[in-house]
This record gives sequence, structure tokens and C-alpha cells, in this order.
Amino acid sequence: MEQFFLETPAEGFITITAQVRECVRRSRVRQGICQVFVPHTTAGVTINENADPDVVEDMLAALDRMVPELPYKHGEGNSPAHVKSSLIGCSVTVPVVDNDLYLGTWQGIYFCEFDGPRRRKVAIQVVGG
Repeated sequence: MEQFFLETPAEGFITITAQVRECVRRSRVRQGICQVFVPHTTAGVTINENADPDVVEDMLAALDRMVPELPYKHGEGNSPAHVKSSLIGCSVTVPVVDNDLYLGTWQGIYFCEFDGPRRRKVAIQVVGG
């Protein structure tokens, strides 16, 4: 397993495709899978379009509409971030083919920050042969 750290903004999506791809290359796994895991309860990871930055803005706007400010009981004031993290999820799995991520032409891997700014960790596990 490898990990790397990010300094995140207040809220937003950060492309991490290049960092994950480099972990796959260092693993020397030719055929297998790569799991990207975010060990945080107010952040997530997703795969989406990486060509048009409007997609990220639309995703954030949609999540804000789906997760309104409510009188949450959690005392830290970051309950919406916890809900968004659960909706997005904390891991993605990508096939590895020829020692590279098998992503679609327009796909990228994004770290999703819902409670920053923070120093965040991303774990990468590559398995196969």
C-alpha cells in the first residue's frame, strides 16, 4: 500500500489521477486492480469527467441541493460534510491493464473535500500480477 497527502481547499474536487497512476506504475502490476481509499469521514473519492471543469461545479451544486443545512444534532457543525461523504463514498476500484489505470477517455479520479481546508490522506492498494 502507498499513501500520499493533500492540502485541500474549503470544499471542492481535486483531481488525483496522476498521483494514482504513478502509484500503479511503481507497483509494476501488469494486470489487476487499484483501490483508492480515503480514510476520512468528511471527504470522499469519485470518478467523473475530467475534461470540462463545469462538471465538478455541477456536482458540488447538486450535492449542496441534496444535502441542505438542517438542524443537525452533531455538535461539530459539519454534518452536511458527513452526509456528502457517505453519498460519494470513500473508495473506488479501477482495473489495471498493462501497468496503467483502465479509465475511459474522459474519466478522472477526484478527491472530494467537504470539510476543509485540511491535510488529507489518500491510500492506494494495487494488486495483481
